[in-house]
Amino acid sequence: MTRGGSIEGKGAFGVPEHLRQVVYARSGARDRVVRGVRDRMDEAMSRRGTYRRGETGERVVRSDGRRMRVHRWTVTLVVLANLAWVPAGDTLCCAWGQDAAEELTVERVLASIEAAKRFLVRSQDADGSWSSDSGGYEVGVTALATLALLNADMDADEGPVKRALQWLRSRPPMALNRTYEVALACMALVAARQWDRDRTRITALASWLEQAQIKSGPNAGAWSYGIMGGGGDRSNTQYAVLGLREAALAGAPISQATWALARRHWLLYQNPSGGWGYTGLGNPTGSMTVAGIASFVITGSLLRDPQEVTKAGTLKCCGLTDPDAGRLEKAIAWMGSHFAVGHNPGAGNWLLYYLYGMERAGRLSGRRFFGKHDWYREGAAFLIRGQSKRDGSWAGPGIESNKVLATSFALLFLSKGLAPVLMNKLQYPARGDGAPTGGIRRAGAVVPERPSWNLHPYDAHNLTELISTLPRWPRLVTWQVVDVRRLEGDRGVEALLQAPVLYVSGDEAPQLTAQQVHLLRRYLDNGGFIFAVNNCQSGAFEEGMRQLVARMYPEGVATLKPLPPEHPIYRSEYLLDPEGVELLGVDFGCRTPFVYCPEDLSCLWEKWLRYDPPDATVPKGRQAARLVAIKTAIGRANRIGVNVLAYATGRQPPKKLEKREVLPEDGTPDKVQRGLLQIAKLRHDGGWNTAVSAAKNLVVALNRVAGVTASPQIRDLTPADPDLFKYPLAYMHGRSKFRFTPAEREQLRKYLEYGNVLFADACCSSKEFDAAFRQLIKELFPEASLERIPPDDELFTVRIGYDLQQVRRRVRAAGGLETVVGEPVLEGVRLDGRWAVIYSKYDISCALEQQASQVCPGYVHEDAVKIAVNVVLYSILQDVRPRSKD
Repeated sequence: MTRGGSIEGKGAFGVPEHLRQVVYARSGARDRVVRGVRDRMDEAMSRRGTYRRGETGERVVRSDGRRMRVHRWTVTLVVLANLAWVPAGDTLCCAWGQDAAEELTVERVLASIEAAKRFLVRSQDADGSWSSDSGGYEVGVTALATLALLNADMDADEGPVKRALQWLRSRPPMALNRTYEVALACMALVAARQWDRDRTRITALASWLEQAQIKSGPNAGAWSYGIMGGGGDRSNTQYAVLGLREAALAGAPISQATWALARRHWLLYQNPSGGWGYTGLGNPTGSMTVAGIASFVITGSLLRDPQEVTKAGTLKCCGLTDPDAGRLEKAIAWMGSHFAVGHNPGAGNWLLYYLYGMERAGRLSGRRFFGKHDWYREGAAFLIRGQSKRDGSWAGPGIESNKVLATSFALLFLSKGLAPVLMNKLQYPARGDGAPTGGIRRAGAVVPERPSWNLHPYDAHNLTELISTLPRWPRLVTWQVVDVRRLEGDRGVEALLQAPVLYVSGDEAPQLTAQQVHLLRRYLDNGGFIFAVNNCQSGAFEEGMRQLVARMYPEGVATLKPLPPEHPIYRSEYLLDPEGVELLGVDFGCRTPFVYCPEDLSCLWEKWLRYDPPDATVPKGRQAARLVAIKTAIGRANRIGVNVLAYATGRQPPKKLEKREVLPEDGTPDKVQRGLLQIAKLRHDGGWNTAVSAAKNLVVALNRVAGVTASPQIRDLTPADPDLFKYPLAYMHGRSKFRFTPAEREQLRKYLEYGNVLFADACCSSKEFDAAFRQLIKELFPEASLERIPPDDELFTVRIGYDLQQVRRRVRAAGGLETVVGEPVLEGVRLDGRWAVIYSKYDISCALEQQASQVCPGYVHEDAVKIAVNVVLYSILQDVRPRSKD
């Protein structure tokens, strides 16, 4: 065993064949549990001839005669034999013993996606197409497979996709005369995002679909199999709507009349139970109900009310009514009560077709749950279990026996449903919601007003649609509704953490209980971000936001105040003029975790269209196209929204299914002190607690991935506190200049000479703190100085923990931060051949708080965790003979 290394050259996470347990015992403090662990460790290691315990029981002696440090504290380092490296990265994966849906991991889904992609690529014909077993539908099958591969992160210029697109582009116009095939071809070409090249072709396909819509009769607004295809059905209709939606995003002019007629059809034929059948008012099925939900959202988001522009030429944002109130919720309720992933409810086949429809319905409507069912987790777990282990395909009865067709549907569900959730939209109770007197009387009936939290139902939908088209962002991001009344405890915080941003809007103050307010505070403390937007210039909502901040921070450490002009939020994506944008925020710790806009951005987001429709959207006589002033206002509102989200996320929303560890609440009893590694946090006057949760997050990482049994209790001590010597590791960070007293410096020097370690970093790479820390080191050790820790030092190797030869760091660049990859940059002070001080001038602590704000240059969260874990492991694995305390 080499200095600071591990058994037979394996890393701390290498997991040899025996369960490895290393025990350090502080003099006389061994309890029976530690003694038993140590005995089992000795038995296992003596069989390997690796080391033996000395006669005193106080030191471990290796075969080379060198002594291995045995600290005076007790710490048990346990590496569980069932931990293994995950092929997709460095994250260690554990089984949680819950049901299949909750055990689902992003790694399992990605492995399934890769297997499906390989199957489709192998199945492709030499000319770039995919064959149809039934004959005559090669265009549809090829377009569907191409769409699936593009949504599974294959690039349009990759060989298989490039050949498929070339084949689709080479089809003569007369070969595209079926609704399914025209719509799918349109969707595939749009997904390729080579719009300048394909816009003419996409526009022609969209024009065909508009012409094929049934214009009159009982099925007006529907589509059949072709222009002269008969009476129409919901299946052809949903694919026509999908194709037209994609075409509109690429710039094809789609008439408002087309959307209005399609929406009228879905409204007319919704079953009283909330679902839809294949034709007429037939019995609802799962596949047609999810088709109805998606079509309802699509048409609603693309339709514009002719009365939306006032006589003054401004947008009407307030006093809005919803004559179709409850229709969407009724359909979602039907899905909740009939939910299934193993069969298509109400129908005997088309299971995979139905699941792909479910993905669209859930994602577009912003629903994570149908009833109590997490549709993506349950659906993905079902699909992975049913995937062929031999070739990565799926197959079903009937037409889904075509493996290319079936696998394409399954792949679309898995890949598109895996899109990161950028923002949660908070559903909350407000004064007057649901009151029988609420609403506006129209045509002799009371038309209900929209609830406060959802005055603009398509605001988050449209904003995430826009962001999905921007460079430097993920290809597809989405949003979800979360009901605050369904959130409780740690599970509630976990649900909120599925999105990095919680979006709150309305014209009434949210009526929140003390427990709900506390839950929102915990969300922020765990790295979350709240973006609040006032609707209708409501004084009640603004007062509600101020009260919410006061209730979340009753200690008075945070208040809502205007953001300064130099705040990075004004340049995180677009360059905004701070004088023309009113934003208020709450500064707490490393960042601004709460931003409030008094302007009704939500209304303007909801009115966004990527391209103007060809027909008039304002009353005749004012203007034939949308008013230039309105378009300018919408563009400005979009830029503000994008900037806030870019600031909050660094354009890197967490992966869906990524489990976020919720920090234990303050005041959690420290039930067991013995046998636990404990960390001390040094107090000083330079922002000693800037990253409030950093140390706790480090403890979580140690317990989760490194197997170190560490206490969640972090002791805050001054360097002069005699209790400091009880802790092997002192942790320190800050954001401002500081100075220790002579007595504090003297005791800190003795603490380090005694064999302990100081680990420090400059929050957000603060130059003030960096200068003060370097001065501290000069005063502590005039004969020594901070020196660069060599990249090949064992601290950065698997001999200690993680392989850190390459790490990611955010650096300042024009327009914000950009991520670079390179060697870790740490400095240290050597004492007796070991690193007694380990320091990073680049941020680690704020990154440990799981925030990716554009304000904070430094290591990215995942690599900051690895660096910090390695430092802790180094501090307890190194060899040292402590000097006398005196």
